[in-house]
Amino acid sequence: MKIEKTSKPLPAQVGETGSRAAAARATGNKTPAGETSGTSVHLGTSTAQLRSMEGSIANTPLVDVQKVAEIKQAISDGRFQVNAGVVADRLIDTVQDLITASQH
Repeated sequence: MKIEKTSKPLPAQVGETGSRAAAARATGNKTPAGETSGTSVHLGTSTAQLRSMEGSIANTPLVDVQKVAEIKQAISDGRFQVNAGVVADRLIDTVQDLITASQH
């Protein structure tokens, strides 16, 4: 089992940081009457798909409670065995990956 870093969630809302009206006020220019200020941005279907995926991931439990209970029971019963060779190999693999990543 490899230890992996978690990624940051996507921003909750994608939007414009300013508007024409705010820029006009900052520079002293006036927006003509009747003209609406603002910008329309179309990000396509990818945004909706990413939000849907984020929602699915957010609702997925980080821990399999049933698996944890089974392992606890196996430890209590004395049936749980640790394969030290496999643990050592995977730990070495993880450290090598971290070293390689830090060199880039």
